Amino acid sequence: MRNLSAPIQCTLLPQINRESVTVSDEIHPFPSTRYQGSKNKLTDWIWESISDIDFMTVLDAFGGTGSVSHMLKRKNKVVYYNDILKFNYIIGKALIENDTTLLNASDIDFLVKNRTGEYTFIQNNFANIFYTDEENIWLDEVIYNIHQLNNEYKQAIAYFSLFQSCIIKRPYNLFHRANLYLRLSDVKRSFGNKSTWDKPFEDYFRHFAKEANDAIFSNGFRCISYNQNALDIDGDGIDLLYLDTPYISDKGSKTDYLDFYHFLEGIANYKLWPDLLCDKYKHKPIKMQQRSPWVDKNQITVAFEDIIKKFNTSKIVISYRQDGIPSINQLCGLLKKYKSHISVKYSQDYKYALSTKETKEVLIIAT
Repeated sequence: MRNLSAPIQCTLLPQINRESVTVSDEIHPFPSTRYQGSKNKLTDWIWESISDIDFMTVLDAFGGTGSVSHMLKRKNKVVYYNDILKFNYIIGKALIENDTTLLNASDIDFLVKNRTGEYTFIQNNFANIFYTDEENIWLDEVIYNIHQLNNEYKQAIAYFSLFQSCIIKRPYNLFHRANLYLRLSDVKRSFGNKSTWDKPFEDYFRHFAKEANDAIFSNGFRCISYNQNALDIDGDGIDLLYLDTPYISDKGSKTDYLDFYHFLEGIANYKLWPDLLCDKYKHKPIKMQQRSPWVDKNQITVAFEDIIKKFNTSKIVISYRQDGIPSINQLCGLLKKYKSHISVKYSQDYKYALSTKETKEVLIIAT
């Protein structure tokens, strides 16, 4: 069994038999998610925009929720999902790499019911921050039980179910503030849904496990989930590079997924969590080992230039927004160094989570 805590080395992507594709007539819906920046509602538009491109292998270099990778897998593409965050990589294993393994009823009962008291890290370190004491104990127990499963894909589905359960019970669906009081205060509310927040973890876990099971299928190809810096992946054999990087607005505000979801990243690295914890802040984020250029307005343009250069022999699709740094014109300029045909397509007005502003999703397509 592959250790989920160990990064995959991927200097060479697997060879593909392009004649072995098996088209599936079944529809396997992608699970519901409240993940910031998810493209789940836009996948039909994305496919409509790129379906005339000739490609078989695709690298989703900043895979996030996996909704685009899952759509491309349903379209019988050879999908390589990648994300630098460990918890996202595990989601990719559960829903993209996994072809046949499901969590059965006895697995789920074991995960949510078995009590040992072996793990106590969350209850010892996160009291009164995100969840109640009783909920923290439950989380520790379920994580211990996940570690007892003897199948890496069952582990991955269980983690996915736990991650989604954690998100849905959080105000704003994020972990950027220590704000349990928003759930517990007996006050009139102008946002959120207290009944959703207070619904038991076990109910959500069972719900999301079913959604994950329903989303799992084989398209006849070996799709793979990676946990790498996108710039470290070998581009040989990639027909299409799909980029949906962290977003920096034209005013400089950034989308920092590690800060938003550090608690889930901690769960994914449970045994290493004590060394990663930053006690300086009330919400106890994970210590940043090295600042990512993708969340730095002074470095992101260079990062785009580097990845475009590295994958210059692949067709490139960049999922973007109207008002980002770098600008759409700047990105087109970078692509023109290597590509002869560039088009820009705009979606209908779209409102992102936690935003009151409508904007347009943009696809920059370079072939």
